[in-house]
This record gives sequence, C-alpha cells and structure tokens, in this order.
Amino acid sequence: MHRSIRFAAAGIALSLVLGLGACNQDSVARGRYMVEAMGCADCHTPHRMGPTGPEPDPTRHLSGHPAGLALPAAPAGDGPWLVGAAATNTAWSGPWGVSFCSNLTPDTETGLGTWTEAEFVAAMREGRHRGTGRPLLPPMPAAAIGRLSDEDLGAIFAYLRSLEPIRNRVPEPSPPLARR
Repeated sequence: MHRSIRFAAAGIALSLVLGLGACNQDSVARGRYMVEAMGCADCHTPHRMGPTGPEPDPTRHLSGHPAGLALPAAPAGDGPWLVGAAATNTAWSGPWGVSFCSNLTPDTETGLGTWTEAEFVAAMREGRHRGTGRPLLPPMPAAAIGRLSDEDLGAIFAYLRSLEPIRNRVPEPSPPLARR
C-alpha cells in the first residue's frame, strides 16, 4: 500500500514539474509574440545596410546599441526637427540628450542577466532603470508598455531570458546639450 502511494505521489510531482515546463514554454512563446508585435527589435537590434536598405542584424538580436560604435556629437534639434536617430536605429537624440537602446539579452555583465522579473516589471511600470534608477529615455514607450498585465510583462521577461546572451556594453545616456 505504501509503495503505491509513493508511486502516485511521484507521478503527481512529475506531472506538476512537466506542467510547469509547458507553462514556461507557453510564457516564452507569448513573450516572443509580444516582443515581435510591439517592435522591440526595431530599436534594440542594431541595423546594418542590406540589399534594399537598413535591416536588423540577426546576429545582434536585441543586444542594443553596438558598444564599439562611436558616434559624432548629435546635431542640435531646431524648429520642427527636434529628434534624430543613428543609422543603426539604436541611438536617439532630442531635448532629453542622447539615449542608447539597451542590451535586452541575458548577458550577466552587459544585459538583463542579473535582473529579476520584479525589477523588469518595476522598470516597465515606473519608467526607470530596474524600477528605481535613471529614467528610461525616448524612444522607449515605457508608459505604454507599463500598462501591460503582470502576466504579459512576465512573459516578455521569460522570452528575453531565453535568448542567447550577447556581450555588448551600451554607453550611458548623454545629457542635453544645454547641460553638457
């Protein structure tokens, strides 16, 4: 009798573990769908010149502004043209200064590898790095993304954690010209 109870308990435990794996796979798939639908790679994946013009570089998917790419000073916005972008689509300038799109891969030194899901959710909700740090700068649509459910933000985080880590240290933002 005891043996059959242990066997049943082991079966229940195994099904729970397998069920969690399936749930995690579903979450990663949902996160991938959301990242693709929201166009996160449009800014967080460096663009390169392709046969028909700029295109995302799949070897640097979601790795942010290329660390080795030094840019000249951003032009001062004037009149109706207040915002500019680098050809890689990973650096933006405007009244806030210059922002560089972050490395969203799970690299532990240069990406989201040491972040917790709670920090990621807080960053999206508060519009601040890790939820309490510097502001997330344009063009990041943090106010819109922050309206997603905890489940959706968790799925996005699960997908980002499933990516291959890419070591790429993105520069810190530069202040507006008036404050330099």
